[in-house]
Amino acid sequence: MNHTELLFGTAGAPYSSKKGTTIEGIRRVKELELGCMEIEFVRGVKMGASSAKEVQKIATSKNVSLSVHAPYYINLNSSEPEKIDASIKRIYDSALIGSICGAHSIVFHPAYYQKDKPEEVFSRVLRKLQELTVRMDEEGINTVLRPETTGKPTQFGSLDETLNMCSQLEKVLPCIDFAHLHARSNGKENSYEEFTAVLEKVENVLGREALENMHVHISGIEYGPKGEKNHLRLEESDLKYVELLQAFKDFRITGLIISESPDNEGDALLLKRTYQGL
Repeated sequence: MNHTELLFGTAGAPYSSKKGTTIEGIRRVKELELGCMEIEFVRGVKMGASSAKEVQKIATSKNVSLSVHAPYYINLNSSEPEKIDASIKRIYDSALIGSICGAHSIVFHPAYYQKDKPEEVFSRVLRKLQELTVRMDEEGINTVLRPETTGKPTQFGSLDETLNMCSQLEKVLPCIDFAHLHARSNGKENSYEEFTAVLEKVENVLGREALENMHVHISGIEYGPKGEKNHLRLEESDLKYVELLQAFKDFRITGLIISESPDNEGDALLLKRTYQGL
């Protein structure tokens, strides 16, 4: 699914929603004149198929694009086979229910290195995702899996690893979290030149189509030598989001921009207004 524009929205229901439910969240996103929402299955996929159908109906009627964030507890490099199986099931369940909701992208954090060599972790994760994409294809689950760039050096998911993996798999594209890139590098990845270098890399590895079907996370972030500590509001952070939005404009990217800030809708609106003003 190629988007024709850049949509801004929230991670989970906006805080000003009447209730924290997905449906109330979609309604509120529409009232705020935002364009998308990421459904947060971070504590587990607790939505059934009938609820998911309702979500799909309301999202379509309100013209709000959806994506899904799979549960946090996923590690495709666990030393325990049952934990790998459970991780696969969490991604699969997110994709199954997400697809019924009408979500086009399923975001997840793939793995931890633990004590293993990055290239070994890469091939393990690649193999597991290969099996999963084949299964999803056979079952007609029509969503894109999106491994996310991660915020700590101990987590699998540098930009290069993520893009390289996506280049080897069908229906797998990156979720680029610019706050994570900034935190993972302990303060780098925070200038117009560095932002455009990221987008150039996406285009070089995955082609122009990837820039026309982006899924991006943005928030302020607190970090240290070990990477990400916690998310902050944009105005309380050092993230040069205006330069980032300028890079988006210059590369004519389209897709979903999700605000993961503690003030998810405030920062989504800030990003949208800033972008429109450039």
